[in-house]
Amino acid sequence: MDILQINVLVLAYLGDSVYENYIRNYLIHQKVAKVNDLQVLAVNYVSAKNQAKFYEQLIKQEFLTKDELEIGTRARNHSSSHHPKNCDILTYKHATALEAILGYLELSNQQHRITEIMDYIVKEYPVC
Repeated sequence: MDILQINVLVLAYLGDSVYENYIRNYLIHQKVAKVNDLQVLAVNYVSAKNQAKFYEQLIKQEFLTKDELEIGTRARNHSSSHHPKNCDILTYKHATALEAILGYLELSNQQHRITEIMDYIVKEYPVC
């Protein structure tokens, strides 16, 4: 299976769960003990607005590899008539790009790279 040829929305679907799982684990390891607090803090990371911001920062800092940039570009450029009501289409596409990159990394068994990207996000933008 050529992972680079998988539909980017499928990669984003998987990447969304990778991203959210990492954030949940991170917050629990920060000793956040109440479910309501976990949910409130998680929203700071998992909202499309913030995912888009993190994606843009990863590009600005030249943190992404050539393959990751390619996946992100494909996801951003994918035509879609759907986006959440709480954000504009560009924000949604940038958030989808980040999720697609994480889905690609998950399918290609690059756990170390997922950790590098997610560690960058939580260290640059701590909410705890």
